[in-house]
Amino acid sequence: MSRLAPYHDKRLLEAGCDEAGRGCLAGPVVAAAVILPPRVRIPGLDDSKKLTHAKREALRPLIEERAIAWAVAFVEPREIDAINILRASFRAMHLAIDALKQRPDHLLIDGNRFVPYAGIAHTCFIKGDGRYRSIAAASILAKTHRDAHMARLHNDYPDYNWAINKGYPTLDHRAAIERIGPCEQHRRSFRLLREEPALF
Repeated sequence: MSRLAPYHDKRLLEAGCDEAGRGCLAGPVVAAAVILPPRVRIPGLDDSKKLTHAKREALRPLIEERAIAWAVAFVEPREIDAINILRASFRAMHLAIDALKQRPDHLLIDGNRFVPYAGIAHTCFIKGDGRYRSIAAASILAKTHRDAHMARLHNDYPDYNWAINKGYPTLDHRAAIERIGPCEQHRRSFRLLREEPALF
């Protein structure tokens, strides 16, 4: 039996929302919104950060198959630089909610802040991906879809090793930036090298 709660308010159709990639130096920030049936069974469902890559990949099709509705949305580096990463994360969540094939009554947001979505009430939960099934499911979809996207980008930019580091500020990623410089997929508003300021 999952330790995650199936809902916050059983009277409402709830969508869990979460994002992936906020701390990365390159690539998009990705958000997912997921509406799960209250009695759905998805063995092993948990906060994506607590799962192995293989487990997340195994859970992704189960979530997509068994959800009432799900959607994933991307906000690219140029927009992240233009509006900042926090606003970009909220925008990605709004875009994912926009794309749901069924409109929820309530949104369960991972984190402590959110820009209200017109016409749908929300509740924020710190570490919500470890508390509610729908948020955990959203965390897995956001993470797996983003990882797949970064693996595709790796084919065009192999020197940065995004197939492995996924754009996070790892030693090998920073070393590649220092060696060959940033590319169009890098977030220029971020500190790409530890000893240097952001590029603008």
